[in-house]
Amino acid sequence: MPGRPRAIVVVSGSELVRGQRRDLNGPYLAGELQRLGLEPAKVVIVGDRPEDLAAALHDGLAADVCIATGGLGPTHDDRTIELLARETGRRLAVDPALELEIEAVSRRIADRLRLPYADFAAGVRKQASLPVGAVSLGLAGTAPGVLLEREGRIAIALPGPPAELRRLWPLAVAHPAFRDVVGRARPRHHRVLRFFGPSESAVARALDEAGSEGNGLEVTVCARELEIHVDLFFEEGARARAAGIEAALLEEFAARLFSEDERPLAAIVIDLARSAGVTLATAESCTGGLLGAALTEVAGASDAYLGGVVAYANEVKTGQLGVPEDVIRRHGAVSGEVAAAMAEGARRVFRADVAAAVTGIAGPGGASPGKPVGLVHVHVAAPGGGEARRLDLPGDREAVRARASALTLHLLRRVLSRSGAEAA
Repeated sequence: MPGRPRAIVVVSGSELVRGQRRDLNGPYLAGELQRLGLEPAKVVIVGDRPEDLAAALHDGLAADVCIATGGLGPTHDDRTIELLARETGRRLAVDPALELEIEAVSRRIADRLRLPYADFAAGVRKQASLPVGAVSLGLAGTAPGVLLEREGRIAIALPGPPAELRRLWPLAVAHPAFRDVVGRARPRHHRVLRFFGPSESAVARALDEAGSEGNGLEVTVCARELEIHVDLFFEEGARARAAGIEAALLEEFAARLFSEDERPLAAIVIDLARSAGVTLATAESCTGGLLGAALTEVAGASDAYLGGVVAYANEVKTGQLGVPEDVIRRHGAVSGEVAAAMAEGARRVFRADVAAAVTGIAGPGGASPGKPVGLVHVHVAAPGGGEARRLDLPGDREAVRARASALTLHLLRRVLSRSGAEAA
């Protein structure tokens, strides 16, 4: 969109390129840049080879904002700052104050590990060497965040570990040079509509009929795990057109709307349980704890979530959850009957108001006649009656497990929404 400063994110790490680790920094920074009104034009994932990283930085530095993540450590293959200096025509120089700051942290680490500080000294000096004109944004561990301003453009280098990056990101945003770039962006408003159930093509058709984007309005559609997320970004002059598109979508899909904010689905579930005054428990087989992990990732989840059982083996289903052996024998471990018994068992074991259970065949093996890979049974047991779903999910093992967990959360959300309405 014209008038919006462009930003390019360069995520470095050969382990990311090889698929050994998933990139969390690129999506996070793209979302943050979008929120600030900048245009995240590109997210590039590049390995640690100097020539590859140099080329990515060269391209990134042409944007108004270039953010590089990773490669800020003390070892020889941490080259981001060195290459940033080379690509901007700056020499490296030790920042004495920064060196003292990193030294203090390194000495504490050396003492804790009972190692001589001399083992750390070279790395400390390396990490305290910045391109001339660059400033430290603060430390995460021994790695400094770095900001370099050049002719109205800025380059930012942040650590690769996501927790460290997120700790330093607010300091980058607060820096006056960054604020100047943000100030050049035209203010934009943001509305998000999240639907569960309609197809992406149905939503796209409704959007086409409602009107086009452009002239201060940008509409994006993202499909994930049977959810459709519609984001409307608009300038003040396009407010009426954005409202018209939103009204048209709600007229057709109001019953499928489950959120108008960006909270994780698990957070919505926890909030609903908290509002309804009910407690939750889980019993999982094929998802192996993904459901419980999603719920406990929410801060304050203990207000509502009591705990869960990963009942992978039949002996655990019978011994821990009290699933009758004859139910497993007659219907099989992957069945609606077993899912219902698991859910009721979790309610009983944890003394919870509501419990969700999931059992299925994630693959690649385990299929049998009538029970293919991707077959999943979900059951939510609640005081007012349970709800069950049979799912036939596409994808590989990872995809089936992730989709089964997400769809179980949605079934929990439906039951809790009903519980909340009854409580009101």
